[in-house]
Amino acid sequence: MDGGSLVRLCGELRNFLVESVARTGGHLASNLGAVELTVALHRVYDTERDRLVFDVGHQCYVHKALTGRRELFGSLRQLGGLAGFPKPEESVHDAFVAGHASNSVSVALGMARARTLRGETYSVAALIGDGALTGGLAYEGLNDAGASGEPMVVILNDNGMSIDPNVGGVAAHLSRLRLRPGYYRFKKGYRAALEHIPGGQALYRFNHRLKTGLKKAIYPCSMFEDMGFTYLGPVDGHNVEQLCTTLAWAKSMDCPVLLHVHTVKGKGYTHAESQPERSHGVSPFDPAVGPGLERKVDFSYILGHELVELAGKDRRLCAVTAAMAEGTGLQEFASAWPKRFFDVGIAEGHAVAMAAGMAKQGMVPVFAVYSSFLQRGFDMLLHDVALQGLHVVLAVDRAGLVGADGPTHHGCQDVGYLTQIPGMTVLCPACFSELKEMLRWAVGTDGPVAVRYPRGGEGRRYPEWTGESARLLRQGADVTLVSYGTMTDELLTAADLLAEQGVGAEVVKLHRIAPLDVEPVAESVRRTGRLLVLEDCNENGSIGQQLASALVQAGAAPRKMVLKNLKNAFAPQGSVAQLRKLLGLDAGSVAEAVQEML
Repeated sequence: MDGGSLVRLCGELRNFLVESVARTGGHLASNLGAVELTVALHRVYDTERDRLVFDVGHQCYVHKALTGRRELFGSLRQLGGLAGFPKPEESVHDAFVAGHASNSVSVALGMARARTLRGETYSVAALIGDGALTGGLAYEGLNDAGASGEPMVVILNDNGMSIDPNVGGVAAHLSRLRLRPGYYRFKKGYRAALEHIPGGQALYRFNHRLKTGLKKAIYPCSMFEDMGFTYLGPVDGHNVEQLCTTLAWAKSMDCPVLLHVHTVKGKGYTHAESQPERSHGVSPFDPAVGPGLERKVDFSYILGHELVELAGKDRRLCAVTAAMAEGTGLQEFASAWPKRFFDVGIAEGHAVAMAAGMAKQGMVPVFAVYSSFLQRGFDMLLHDVALQGLHVVLAVDRAGLVGADGPTHHGCQDVGYLTQIPGMTVLCPACFSELKEMLRWAVGTDGPVAVRYPRGGEGRRYPEWTGESARLLRQGADVTLVSYGTMTDELLTAADLLAEQGVGAEVVKLHRIAPLDVEPVAESVRRTGRLLVLEDCNENGSIGQQLASALVQAGAAPRKMVLKNLKNAFAPQGSVAQLRKLLGLDAGSVAEAVQEML
């Protein structure tokens, strides 16, 4: 395929991306920016055998289209359909699961070392964005990979978000020179020649130090070379022919190579290119109009709006995000209180530790973070926050099932890990008014507090929360139904279904799941003798398990008990309603389980 054909292919792929994502929704701007780079990667690497490790993975759509899955894009991110992230069980071309950031270099180095130990010959490459390079794990991987000597290529896809572009004519000239194949042939031959003459090695070391010193003075890209990488770039990430040539040379080198590629997020589609952050993850849209830019009123929006008001009353209050200001609803806060807003990049562990330092010195930090991303700050929650009982507020967004992003993004683990932290209070609002009330309480109390809430909008609205640990919402004599958060909506619907069948279901809503107050549940169970606990989290460490143990100790063990949860499995992708039905967590499934219990 000649250069003109490659350019036409990239144009076709870009049109395909816009039309396809417009129908299904998905990640748009990141994929548009990586079209030429992905095409070049597939020209140089055989991904069926070579290992291409994506970082984050949301930019893998072109990769999937080029590896036999183009016809599946109508089912993108839908139940039973094409995953929105790399998924090895879906295709041999997907080397590794990717959904979170900053791990690609570490994974790729592991693969390269396995290749060497097994005496195999495939190539290994990691594709990491400059956003993911804000995560500390990326530097741990780079530090080890550069020193390892393992042949591998790290492609830094730099869209200008985090790394300053090189400036000046000398830097541009050096960049062009370093990308010429003759440069590396000369460099390799020069070193080999000097090694075979008296004093040659000393001369090479002197020249190398002189060159390095000069380069550091005029060319600000020595960090990767100091780590042990051969640095190539920067390269125009939308010049597919140059990318193919450079990638081929990088692949042929018998050492760790870092290829620096400049791209434009949203490239080629005006609506995405002009507002790449707003076109990152999109719902279905009209391609002629572009993705909708209006902010929906959801739990994230309510959180951000309420924080703005609270910050006006308390000068100690600060908001922290890990590169997710838009997703967590903090953009209004960033605008209203810029000096008290901190975006630390994709560095959740750092965010938690920094919040601990702020709290220790008298501030009230609120860290708004997706549940599945908070997992990476668990050590800091224990060591830096809880051990000293510091007043850090966690606004845990996307708790529970989240839908189309699938297993890498479902917030189904935080119940287990947050409730085991000593001194941690965990609150679970089920509607917007409860979120506001619980956030006010969390900001005004002491010690670590997590307020966990789901993605999207509210369902039912509940009475004002006045600080109680639980509330009896409905009386019944036959069975006790217990849940928390918006899952309580399913219980109330199930109670209505059961009432039509002559079954009286008592519904207890937990407002606080840590520390767990067993007495409101025990009072109900003593009356009904039967218990069903509904949760969209895994069973190990679930509130159902904790209640079962606590009820036995309280002398109120039910005669029959059913725990409805995800058991020991990762939930697939699909809409939340579909997943609840599939996993037996919807109202109809609850009613059926109660009938079986009776």
